Amino acid sequence: MQYDILEALSQISRDKNLEMDYVLETVESALVAAAKKKYITNESIRAEIDRMSGEIKMWMTKKIVENVIDPYTEATIAQAEEHYEDVEIGQELDFPIDFMEFGRNAIASAKQILIQKVREAEREQIYEEYIKKVGELITGVVQQVDKGNIVVNLGRAEGIVPLKEQIKKEKFRQGDRIKALIYDVQKSNRGPQIMLTRGSADFLRKLFSQEVPEIAEKIIEIKAISREPGERSKIAVYSNDDRIDAVGACVGVKGVRVQNIVRELNNERIDIVPWSGEPMIFVTKSLAPAKIVHVDIFQEDKKMLVIVADDKLSLAIGKAGQNARLAAKLTGWKINIMSETEYNALRQTEEMEKVDIESIVDITEKLRAKLLSSGIETAQDIIRKGKEKLQEIEGIGERTAERLIEIAEKAISDKIAEIQKAALESGADKPVEYEFSPTDSETSPRLEEF
Repeated sequence: MQYDILEALSQISRDKNLEMDYVLETVESALVAAAKKKYITNESIRAEIDRMSGEIKMWMTKKIVENVIDPYTEATIAQAEEHYEDVEIGQELDFPIDFMEFGRNAIASAKQILIQKVREAEREQIYEEYIKKVGELITGVVQQVDKGNIVVNLGRAEGIVPLKEQIKKEKFRQGDRIKALIYDVQKSNRGPQIMLTRGSADFLRKLFSQEVPEIAEKIIEIKAISREPGERSKIAVYSNDDRIDAVGACVGVKGVRVQNIVRELNNERIDIVPWSGEPMIFVTKSLAPAKIVHVDIFQEDKKMLVIVADDKLSLAIGKAGQNARLAAKLTGWKINIMSETEYNALRQTEEMEKVDIESIVDITEKLRAKLLSSGIETAQDIIRKGKEKLQEIEGIGERTAERLIEIAEKAISDKIAEIQKAALESGADKPVEYEFSPTDSETSPRLEEF
């Protein structure tokens, strides 16, 4: 019987992938808990299972007294001398107990404690195993689809692909194999919750690392990714070896490498662009396949005004603004797109809106001469200069600088009102500028025509 117990515990150890010592210690603690249910007043109980024979031994500590009041915690000298020699009053000695005396309820309790402890250990082991795998690809089998969430059987554990982490329009059925990325592992009462994603940029990054050896070997780096799962993605790559073409390596011979990834992503379109440390070049490449005519850079605002040929405007913007929106996310720059005709019209309007200081009657000849000598020729130059810079000009104090700015703003306002009135009378259209920010998540209603 003792051998059978040891064999049974060994089987539990193997099935649950737990250390044998842990299983034995768990059984010992379960036996102690069961004993305490019988011997309620005695907290000093211990159990031991022989690692070689499987023999179970249990003891409870009792104090030696003349008259026993509580038999669970006290014993007489005569009782003690059955196990020990030279016994004295006041000593605390261990007395053997038979676990078979506990009764059915106590044994059932010990069994329940054992099951619970083993289950807790198994959950903790699974948690420790998968927390180390966060950021790795994993393959499993779809177990069920529950309220839009995909439950995946990973073998010893279950994973969940939440609805928001799935690829749009992608459908899985029970029994289908599924590949995903582990992005989080959470502890719960039901065991570790292994959170999976197929819709993140990191999933796309890992697929490229798996498919392109040069990326795994860090010869090629993925510098940035912008993605709208199931629709389109842009990935910027850079080669640390001048002999290797980063884009070509990712595409593969006859496109085989990128096509394998496209198939895995339910035919999601992937644009692979070369990364550049020069922002203008990077933005230009990220807007491919549209051809860029001109770029105005506003470094302080981290914004670019990109001019494209009239017939390439819709291509640069993309369906519902998708191409430009992904380019903005990829580069981190706010991108404003305008057609060449509209840009020329804008520049013409800006030229028309210029107000020469020589035409502003509220500026004295003496003050006008000082401004011209400082390179300020228009009302727009006064505004750009600002109050502090204007005060650096000899003879211009704070009040004069403030007054100059007021005069310039009024002159510009009057000129714009005049131009707008003329435009309305002629029926001319106002130049259209399409703006895309790195944080945009929704399509602008202005882009419906595309």
